[in-house]
Amino acid sequence: MRAAPTILHLDMDAFYASVEQASKPSLRGKAVIVGGLGPRGVVATASYEARRFGVHSAMPMAQARRMCPNGAYLFPRFTLYRAVSDVVMGMLRELSPLVEPLSLDEAFVDLEAGGVARDAESALATGQRLRADILAATGLSGSVGLAGSKMLAKVASEEAKPNGLLLIEPGTERELLAPMSVRTLPGVGPATGEHLRRAGITTVGELAEAGEDELVRMVGRAHGVGLYRMALGLDDRPVVAERDAKSVSVEDTFDVDLHDRVRIRGEVQRLADRCVQRLRASGHSGRTIVLKVRRYDFSTLTRSETLRGPTDDPAVVREAAGRLLEAVDTTGGVRLLGVGVTGLADYTQEDLFAQSLAAGEPAAEGEPAGSTGAQEAEEAPGVPGASGAPEPARERHWAAGSDVRHTVYGPGWVQGSGVGRVTVRFEQPGSEPGRVRTFLVDDPELEPSDPLPLVGAPASAPAPAPAGP
Repeated sequence: MRAAPTILHLDMDAFYASVEQASKPSLRGKAVIVGGLGPRGVVATASYEARRFGVHSAMPMAQARRMCPNGAYLFPRFTLYRAVSDVVMGMLRELSPLVEPLSLDEAFVDLEAGGVARDAESALATGQRLRADILAATGLSGSVGLAGSKMLAKVASEEAKPNGLLLIEPGTERELLAPMSVRTLPGVGPATGEHLRRAGITTVGELAEAGEDELVRMVGRAHGVGLYRMALGLDDRPVVAERDAKSVSVEDTFDVDLHDRVRIRGEVQRLADRCVQRLRASGHSGRTIVLKVRRYDFSTLTRSETLRGPTDDPAVVREAAGRLLEAVDTTGGVRLLGVGVTGLADYTQEDLFAQSLAAGEPAAEGEPAGSTGAQEAEEAPGVPGASGAPEPARERHWAAGSDVRHTVYGPGWVQGSGVGRVTVRFEQPGSEPGRVRTFLVDDPELEPSDPLPLVGAPASAPAPAPAGP
């Protein structure tokens, strides 16, 4: 713990959705949901306007559509998100050589190492200036937490959301943490939170009062000691510059052992989707899929499969994890399941929509199903098929939210497609909301395009609202 609040945590507000709102003027102030658009898709990020309807990240997209039927549902554009992230991370590195990125939209900064802050006053001024600079450069808002440790800085930024700044003065940690839910602390997930609730512990203050010995008895030595230290606000972890992730994984512990094989398979599929979300957020893809199973007797099994190349396609990861599960005996019950990806590479995927279709993921409603790239190469238009007759040219696919350019109307983005037509709104960052036009999907004057940069887009900071999950 430091004597001054010189560790900064930046968390961009509803990052993917905010980038979409900033780049598409007609969506500012509207409910925007970004994620997989197929029946098995999940929400990656929801704007604060969508969160008011109960939509949140990791929610099945079908459920989100029911809760917010009038929202704009868009496929993610990671090329643009990474470009905006590079601008923001560059600003952080101007403050200090010690910047620890956690994902595309989140990072710790050691302000003392950069010489820009040594006390509360200078740290506060630095945080305020950073938020203003990010807003001016990208049109986006970020929430900032300042504290004497990484844990508390992250807690502060969460409390500051959206579009705020909170500084925790050293010496006030326990008073601030005491009324907060135990779920506020890193590592306290649904299972641990429920276990503590059953013991009558729901707040951080109650956690501290329970004492280290009682927590060790309840959740084991390693976890119990860590929980007690966090409840006291103690955290000595340094900011580590440019930490390279070696793997990405997610896991869940179940209060009651799972015996139903169908339920187990469903949980593995859900974990695979969550793992891919985290993988994409870190800007990576990976080659090796890992399945972790802890059985009723606490024995732990791991199985892995290495693919031919790196992927961040949810369908591919789901299928690999499912194959691995088939080789595991779950008789007797399962306490814990986990899915991970190792052998990470820099994020390289460009056309997520095409790759999902190629992997066999059903298309979204109103979007025609596609075939694999290999099939397209072997069965090109005009090549005789099994019947000996030429096949008609395949319909082009236009994912909602993707960038296009028309030879007459200029740049725009796809609002939707189906029944042989595609609807496009012609606008760009910094413009007024544009007009909508509809074309045949194979209109030769309409072509896919690279995203336009956000620089110069007007500010579109969200109005204060409860920061959902």
